[in-house]
Amino acid sequence: MNGAIENSMVSRGDIRLEVYAQGAGPTMVLLPSLGRGAEDFEPMAERLAEKGFRTLRPQPRGIGRSSAAPVYADLQDCAADIAAVIEADGKGPAIMVGHAFGNRVSRMLATARPDLVSGVVLVAANVGHAPSPPKVREAIRNSANPALPDDVRLDALRFAFFAPGNDAEPWLRNWHPEVLAAQRVAGDQTARSIDYAAGRAPVLYMQPSHDPLAHAEDAVEYKAALGDRLTVVKIPSSSHAAIAEQPMFIADEIAAWARRILA
Repeated sequence: MNGAIENSMVSRGDIRLEVYAQGAGPTMVLLPSLGRGAEDFEPMAERLAEKGFRTLRPQPRGIGRSSAAPVYADLQDCAADIAAVIEADGKGPAIMVGHAFGNRVSRMLATARPDLVSGVVLVAANVGHAPSPPKVREAIRNSANPALPDDVRLDALRFAFFAPGNDAEPWLRNWHPEVLAAQRVAGDQTARSIDYAAGRAPVLYMQPSHDPLAHAEDAVEYKAALGDRLTVVKIPSSSHAAIAEQPMFIADEIAAWARRILA
């Protein structure tokens, strides 16, 4: 493993946040998908450390040793947790890497605290102005529901998260349904127009080849809105669980882009 993984706790008022840190160099903060934790980024954190970056992986409230209460008030509240993590680390502004739901938190932080964000990476991001379609939301809930039979959950995972031919079974584990529900409410409490543009930060939009939420036409619209601030990269053989399907490709593309914007 490249570099020891440091485990620490960050306080924000009564809230306590568990953080994993690894590597040395410019800082990246890795934020996971709805109802999932920092463990999803382990392969990418290792790869980014090898490439000369420091990664921070905060556990969302209710996962690991992070406080379960209070629940998030809104997306701004989610972003304020991450601001506290970056400030406690004390190593300057960070590149935010948001997977799925994590992309909205990343964009919100870039909007609210541009002093803490040097760039934003959106992986499998729904950048449209409308919420996720009901059928997709149902599939996400079913994927995370341990009370359902595995075959039902696998069907949901294959529909919502995995490209044809990719193994969905590992994602039967490590779901936190209560966290998913709280994060969903927080996102729904915040108008998408507020965080849409990610402030004025440079943005890397990583578009999966097969994704029921992150559509190619949305990437085209997003490019038109953000102009030269936005770089679009297509992730091969991937869907909404892209960081599980193509972690090395994604990490390598992020590292190359980060070097360009930090030069």
